[in-house]
Amino acid sequence: MNTLFLSASTGGGHDKAAEAVIECIKQRSPDSGLLLSNSLNNISPAFNKLIVGTYLHTIRNTPNIYGTLYKLTETNESLTDITKGLNRIFSFRLSDIINTAAPSLIVSTHTIPLQMVSMLKRKTKLDIPVIGIVTDFTNHYFWKLENIDALIVANEFIKDDMIKMGIPESKIYAYGIPVCSCFRRRRDRNSLLAEFGLQNKTTALIMGGSLGLGEIRKAFVSLLECRRNVQIIVVTGKNRKLESQLREMAAGASKTVRILSFTNRISDLMDISDFIITKPGGVTIAEALVKRIPIIIMSPLPGQEERNANFLMNNGAAARLYPGDDIDNILHQIIDNPVRLRQMEEMASLLAKPDAAEKTAALMESLTGEYVCSKSLQDSSSLQQSAIGNSSAVEAVMQKY
Repeated sequence: MNTLFLSASTGGGHDKAAEAVIECIKQRSPDSGLLLSNSLNNISPAFNKLIVGTYLHTIRNTPNIYGTLYKLTETNESLTDITKGLNRIFSFRLSDIINTAAPSLIVSTHTIPLQMVSMLKRKTKLDIPVIGIVTDFTNHYFWKLENIDALIVANEFIKDDMIKMGIPESKIYAYGIPVCSCFRRRRDRNSLLAEFGLQNKTTALIMGGSLGLGEIRKAFVSLLECRRNVQIIVVTGKNRKLESQLREMAAGASKTVRILSFTNRISDLMDISDFIITKPGGVTIAEALVKRIPIIIMSPLPGQEERNANFLMNNGAAARLYPGDDIDNILHQIIDNPVRLRQMEEMASLLAKPDAAEKTAALMESLTGEYVCSKSLQDSSSLQQSAIGNSSAVEAVMQKY
């Protein structure tokens, strides 16, 4: 099975979801051909800068504008046609990537390349199965596309919403957001504490995704100044400026602090920590749910992250840290309340989908097999028609297929 994975650099979660499925397929079928493409940049660096650069600039500097646009497109399908129209212009550039990769299956973890593939299937001879993976706990009209064989979504609630939107139920699979296998394992906490030079005490993990966004600095200051005896781990991602600022602030701190930049040790850091304060990116939340670690949400971006936050709080799986909140009070309500802690863990267990990657891989194999079988039957029928009058040729064809 040769698979082309399409992603986009609007955050690390899209790549991480693809990598989780790739890891699973390598274990199931080591000989499979697997390619992960940053599709927008490979189509055109200028197009990538326009789309991704504008998105990142907006969410950093004017997030409310992004939130307004998101809300408008969320409730008005016709407005999404503008974006889809722009994607159509560049979709034929994607066909060059597809032709070079020659995949038997395409999987997209971002809606923009998925929209392009949908159009290519309608306009060209592209005739292979296509799967979209939704990496948030919310639905949007951007996912309502023709010519897509399957959509992987976080849970049944999103599936129901998609059905109401008009997406065929047969195409929607509530498998969950794929996470890497390391999140299904729990390493020895004492060994990890020793490795990171930390003590055996209440430990907080602060994260802002791969880009280091959100009010990480404010959350960090709140924990530094809180009365609770807590040690702090902060992951600043690719935000070098933030990393430098926090290191200066931590230099004279009375609390134990570990500041990390972009790291692949998130699973281990979650095993160390008693709770996580994070911006609610879909993949980070999916990982935390699998780990069953208490989640405190900070500064969700208007749009899909705000929807993620609402979903988690409505289900009792997370608490919210608002600007100006007393962190001591929030921790008292969570850490010191065994009933609340148990409820958060139980809801995390209910919402978690630890086998999402395995189910997605199995679906990929199934769709590819169905396609090959279908094509074989079509070819068999065609050959039989051309071999009328030649019984030996017909027999040979039937034996082959």
